[in-house]
Amino acid sequence: MVYQDIQQLGTSLLENMSRVMIGQKDTMERVLTCVFASGHVLLEDVPGTGKTTLAKALARSIDGTFARLQCTPDLLPTDITGLQVYHQHTGEFVFHKGPVFCHILLADEINRATPRTQSALLECMEEHQVSEGGVTYPLSEPFLVLATQNPIETQGTFPLPEAQLDRFLMQLSMGYPKQDESVEMMKRFVTHQPLETLQSVCTVGDIRDAAGHTGECDVSEDIMRYISALCENARDPDAVRLGPSPRAMLALMRACQAYAALHGRRYVIPDDVQHLALPVLAHRLVMRGVMGQKKEAVFLQEVLEKTEVPTERNARV
Repeated sequence: MVYQDIQQLGTSLLENMSRVMIGQKDTMERVLTCVFASGHVLLEDVPGTGKTTLAKALARSIDGTFARLQCTPDLLPTDITGLQVYHQHTGEFVFHKGPVFCHILLADEINRATPRTQSALLECMEEHQVSEGGVTYPLSEPFLVLATQNPIETQGTFPLPEAQLDRFLMQLSMGYPKQDESVEMMKRFVTHQPLETLQSVCTVGDIRDAAGHTGECDVSEDIMRYISALCENARDPDAVRLGPSPRAMLALMRACQAYAALHGRRYVIPDDVQHLALPVLAHRLVMRGVMGQKKEAVFLQEVLEKTEVPTERNARV
């Protein structure tokens, strides 16, 4: 698979998802970037903006297995991973797999699950496996977690700890549609639900092949130094208590490779880094003092402005 094939695959997925989603091209591109980078996505926004619909549209566009978890305070870890069930006629325990054994897992309102239940996803998201009863069970490949959370409601919720936030490649926000987009949305949904008739346009094998080739996308040393400088400048001790870790730095590089391949390029350019720095790094920061809404994004924008950008000639070497 060459990079033009990856671009064509991404275009097919984007066009198919656009039959349901309206005015969310940039968000959908970033979600597809996570898919091709084998990373997980956290969608955070107010209710009703289309977070769950976006996840379902992606799942229906890929011919793979899909599972949905409605997270609630009484959800148990075994409700996600599965559990050992005793079979009386054989006298043995048999492992019954949970919904996590799928290609795309939608964890709806993940912050409503208790910390114990949230932690059940850590091994699944990082190692793509489940350990139960001394046995390790591998998950399907590819495996993608699309989690949603509502930042407004706090009653009955449990904020995700930094360790779990770090497992998500990107945190994205949908936002409200513009007036023309709202009218088009009502026209499209007035007689039927487009999601119900959405068909798949690729297989999980296509996604697996694409993800395997995005890692071959060239990243010059100048681009690596640029990413490193961004992360180092974002560790300003006067502004942040917790800055981007080495894992965050590698995540940004991997996301840039996938984004470049999604656009048919075999090399990463500085624009890729600038476009993805906020969704990849902002949710990994812990700011000092009283935080206002989106203060992490404002701080990162300042870091981007003061960090020297490599030239295009050096970036293509």
